[in-house]
Amino acid sequence: MLVSRSSPFGGRTRTLVLLALSLLEESYPRELARLLEVSLNGVQQALRGLEADGLVAARATGRTRLYRLNPRYFARKELGEYLKRLSSAEADLAERTAKLRRRPRRVGKPL
Repeated sequence: MLVSRSSPFGGRTRTLVLLALSLLEESYPRELARLLEVSLNGVQQALRGLEADGLVAARATGRTRLYRLNPRYFARKELGEYLKRLSSAEADLAERTAKLRRRPRRVGKPL
């Protein structure tokens, strides 16, 4: 795992959150915490810091805040390319994000 040795964004959780958001495009804190296998509080703190730094942007959807990489960040393209290179070393994270269900289950469909 690359991130455990190198945390270029100020901390392991911050770096993992950015990697996950680059793979998912948009997510909410509880989903990120489950995906990254870190505490919800840690993810929320990381998101607050990343939002304050301008790297992520949030929008409210009902009672949920959805986060994504900030499209207005001055180096958005370069950040995306860097995160893509970093995520290539995180095959496990890419595999877990690919398995996430991204749409609602049909009403009445058995689990």
